[in-house]
Amino acid sequence: MKKLIRVTTVPSSLRTLLKGQHRFMSNHYKVIGVSGEGDALTEVRQNEGIDTHVIEMTRTITLLKDLKATYLLYKFFKKEKPFIVHTHTPKAGTVGMLAAKLAGVPHRLHTIAGLPLLEATGPKRKLLNTVEKFTYSCATQILPNSFGLKDIIVQNRYTKASKLNVIGNGSSNGIDTKHYDSAMVCQDKKEQLKNELEIKSTDLVFIFIGRIVKDKGINELVNAFHNLSSKASNCKLILVGPKEDHLDPLLPKTETLIKENTQILTVGTQKDIRPYVAISNVLTFPSYREGFPNVVLQASCMGLPCIVSNINGCNEIIEHELNGLIIPTKNESALENAMQFMIDNSEKREAMILHTRARIIKRYDQDYVWNEILKTYKSLEHESI
Repeated sequence: MKKLIRVTTVPSSLRTLLKGQHRFMSNHYKVIGVSGEGDALTEVRQNEGIDTHVIEMTRTITLLKDLKATYLLYKFFKKEKPFIVHTHTPKAGTVGMLAAKLAGVPHRLHTIAGLPLLEATGPKRKLLNTVEKFTYSCATQILPNSFGLKDIIVQNRYTKASKLNVIGNGSSNGIDTKHYDSAMVCQDKKEQLKNELEIKSTDLVFIFIGRIVKDKGINELVNAFHNLSSKASNCKLILVGPKEDHLDPLLPKTETLIKENTQILTVGTQKDIRPYVAISNVLTFPSYREGFPNVVLQASCMGLPCIVSNINGCNEIIEHELNGLIIPTKNESALENAMQFMIDNSEKREAMILHTRARIIKRYDQDYVWNEILKTYKSLEHESI
């Protein structure tokens, strides 16, 4: 059986971003997962039934550590002789594609699930542009996980268009539509959670799920909601996710508002987001940049209209006024207006719900996405004959 090696920088990406896909692919290939050490890697080994291998990688540019990771990956690839190396996440892409090329791996695929460099400027942007082009030059195929991302890559001339391939309708892993179903959360659980968070039946609940950082639009979201809540006492905002102050801190003003506004509820990282989505009415996701946002897929699949920024991925899942609202990025007043619209227009909001779950099942169900990725892998076997 041919070998497929999947590489991510940190083990949580291997566990979460590609959940279930490793086990599916192991019916067709000998799958090995590679990332840094951590409990998540143990979970991947146990839950997916695949072999794993530890190689430490950093998320920032660290020349000596990056060279060491490249060398260790090179040695591992030379030993395992995989048919395909498929990398995810930026650093794993750079060191993994270089190592795979040096090791003579015939098929080197790198998935792009967002471009953090788009928010960089000046010398840092130039450096990151160079690194991006270098990564793509080492790969045999680049897989942007949205059509908008593909357009950005072409516009920035990171690689030639012929090297780019968007799988299916976008997304790196699709969505388990049976899991992300509001019917899976029992009424007792919802009532218990509402009581814990002091959410009344008359409240309209907005929810954000993701990293609580600047690039996700949290400064704008908290300000917009604070303005809104000063006029409307019957709304709440739930913030689900980890803070990353060392990488992308919030403004001090935002931190203060989160602490002082009693209508903003922070619940931290949650292994199962479904109960929180099930007690909410609208997803607010004003991110500055994305690849293909799983959170929007998940919330929409559970019947929530979504307010999203007009960026690739988000504007491919959401159609304005059909299953949500699309607003300009970094625009606090547009975000506040969109949230106010959801409060004031309950009939239109209810109409949007009819186009949420069914649309996701049709376009992004996991089985469909996995089989489209498998078709891409199998096409490489035909090339090699």
